[in-house]
Order: sequence, then C-alpha cells, then structure tokens
Amino acid sequence: MKLNKWINQKLLQSISTRIDVKNDYSLKTQQSIKLSVITQFFPPDYAPTGQLIEELVKQLGQQGVDIEVFTSQPGYAFDSHTAALPVERMGRIRVQRSRTAQLWPGRIRGKAVNGILYTLRSALYLLKARQRSNVLLVTTAPPFLPVIGYLAYLLFKIPYVCILYDLYPDIAIALGVISKDNWIARLWRGINRQVWLNAKGIVVLSPAMKQQVLANCPQVADKTSVIHSWANPELIVPIAKQENWFALEHKLVDKFTVLYSGNMGRCHDMATILEAAEELQDEPIQFVCIGGGAKRDELIQQVNELGLLNFTFLPYQDKKVLPYSLTACDLSLVSVDASTESLVVPSKLYSALASGRPIAVICSKYSYLRELVAEAECGGTFDNGDSHALAQFIRLLSRDRKLGERMGKSGRQYLRSHFTPKIISQQYLDVLQQAILSDDAIAMSQSHTK
Repeated sequence: MKLNKWINQKLLQSISTRIDVKNDYSLKTQQSIKLSVITQFFPPDYAPTGQLIEELVKQLGQQGVDIEVFTSQPGYAFDSHTAALPVERMGRIRVQRSRTAQLWPGRIRGKAVNGILYTLRSALYLLKARQRSNVLLVTTAPPFLPVIGYLAYLLFKIPYVCILYDLYPDIAIALGVISKDNWIARLWRGINRQVWLNAKGIVVLSPAMKQQVLANCPQVADKTSVIHSWANPELIVPIAKQENWFALEHKLVDKFTVLYSGNMGRCHDMATILEAAEELQDEPIQFVCIGGGAKRDELIQQVNELGLLNFTFLPYQDKKVLPYSLTACDLSLVSVDASTESLVVPSKLYSALASGRPIAVICSKYSYLRELVAEAECGGTFDNGDSHALAQFIRLLSRDRKLGERMGKSGRQYLRSHFTPKIISQQYLDVLQQAILSDDAIAMSQSHTK
C-alpha cells in the first residue's frame, strides 16, 4: 500500500511539473509575440470588421501581446472629411494609418481601387516594419490582402495567420459577377491555395466556411480553426425603449420595432424583409434599417414605389451610439442570401444577441445559423423567400411580449457563454502561439539538418 501511494504521489508530481512547464512556456510565448495586424478597416471607420479587430487587439494587448496595426484612412462607412491620426497609441497597441484618403468609397470600382492601393501600401509598410514583428495577422479586407502575408513569408520568413471574413472568388461566382471557369477565378483559386498552404494558421468564422475552404484545399484541415465573431455584453446592455434616447428620438417607443442594423449588401436577403413589411404595412409595426451597402438605395426605391410607410432608414451609427441603436427595437433581423451560404458570416448576429432582443434569421435550410439559434433558444429561422412565415413570427412577438423577453434573455446568456471578446481572443491567442511554435520547430529542424 505504501509503495502504491509513493508511486501515485510521484506520478502526480510528474504530471503537475509537466503542466507547470507547459503553462510557463505558453506564457513566455505569449509575452514574446510581436504581432502586426494588416487590415484595411479600423475605427473610426464604422465597418463591422474594423470594430471587431479593434476589440480583438485590445484584448490581446491586455494579455501582454505587443501589437502594431496597419490600416487605411476611414472611408468605407465614415462620412467625415477629416483624416484620422496617422499614428495613434492605445496601451500596447500602435495604430499606423496610410496617409492617402480613400477614393470614391461608395462605388464598387472605387472600393476595388482602394483595396489595391491599400494592399500596395501594406507591402511598403512591411518593408519598414518587418523587424518589429514575429507574426502577421492578415484579413480578407480587402479580399486579396492575404497575398501580403504570403509574400512576407517568402521574402522575410515571417509566419502569418489569415482571417477569412469572406471567401473569394466563390462569392463573385455565386453572385454571377464572374463564371466558375473564368481565368480570374482560376487564378484566384490558385493564389488562395498557395496562401493557405503556406499560412501557419487559417481562421474562418463558421463550420460551413471551413467545409468550403477544405473543399478547395483539403491539405489545410489541421491548421484551419473555426473562431466565431463576437460582441461585448458589457458595452451593449439591454435598455428599455421607454428609457432609450435613440428610440425616443426616432419615435420607436409606441410601435413594435423590427431592426436591421448593418450592411445591406449583395450577400444579404433584403427581398424577404421587404415582402414581410408589405404584408404588415397596416399593423403597428415599424421596420428600421440602419447602415449602408449595395442594396440600400434599391430597397429605398422599392419602399417608395410600394408606398410603404412602415420603414425608417438611418445611416451607420458611431460605435458610442450602438448600445442605444441596437436596443431601440423589439426584434433584430439577420439575413444571408441563399446563394452565398457558407461564403459569408453575418457579424450583426452577435451584437443582436448582446442586445437582449429576440432574433429572426433569414437563411437557407442548410445554414449553421439554424442550429445556433435553436441551441441559444433566441428566436426563429426562416427560409429565403418565406416572407409570410417571417411576418407571422413578427405578429406573434408583437402580441406576446413575454415570449420575446425570454428569447432575448436566453440569447444574451448564450453570447456570454460562447462569444465574448475575452473568450474569442483566447482562441486567437492560441492560434498565434501555435503559429510561432510551429515556425520555431521548422527553424530548429532545418538547423539540425544543416
């Protein structure tokens, strides 16, 4: 018995020692990360991707990571003609912005030109900043930006991690912009494969996106991580409409308010929302659309042609207004066009969860969003085109406010358990640590070979 007890004690000590060594090594790796983040959008631009990156780098900075962000001047979702500061400090974070303002940010060709110019500026930035970084985090904003990570690795051996917000050229093909066999599509796929194969980590925002990536490049399965977007439940807190200045200012208190907040782009199903609003036009229900995007003007024109009075359109709101605009409703809408299922992920879902309001999601039958909404018990999901079912759900919630309250509370609790900045940033930190460790391991292997 004494021998067994002694053996068990030694075994526990050995396990404890290994855990302590691993934790100590992980801490040292974390403290040694010198991260460069390359992304076109960053506050004060209102673009959701930029706001998410800002929250991410703040969390990583609090965990001891030294960070430098290279971004563009605001323009995508920003109306001010005043340039943002070229260099800005936020604790351990240094933000550097390109000096040139964006050109024609509201037009498709303008966005493409701005994306190309920003990518070229990013290459010049890395020539000067490469010695300050030991890992890069590159986004698909603009879509071809990950090429910069690939070139940095080829030229300077800096490991890189890609965040794939959207999958191109797949989206362009799904929207009919180019054909599947077009030379641009074939070239883009070939470049993607090289970028992904050489990346030390790939982050996608949903299980469906991971399946799509692996369908195009199965060799990257082991280094592709599903990390969801997030929202800050400490920033977005439920506020009763009667006490919400935004709801009072826009006369939303006395009507059941259905909110769509965010980009109204080609990947979003606005037609189903319009048809539901048309069905409900004679009822005390108000639709509020906040944001911009390619389909916004078209939607406004259709509303005017139909003579609908139950729509309010507002521009993008500053981040400090979001806690009030997002809670000035009784139901939040999220929509994804069926043709782009698995290619994009609606970041607005997570802020809607934080708002403590029920959610109605319009998506395909095969969307991962259906499982998420069912698990969170936070609302309902509806097929693209099934505007009548959506209208019926809106009627139900307008008549049963307690049901909406239960759904909203359940969704907010689900967010707090799964999708807070603290939870998600730790998952990113794990990917970055692994990128550095794997690169160190390759370097050591090569030195031993020599």
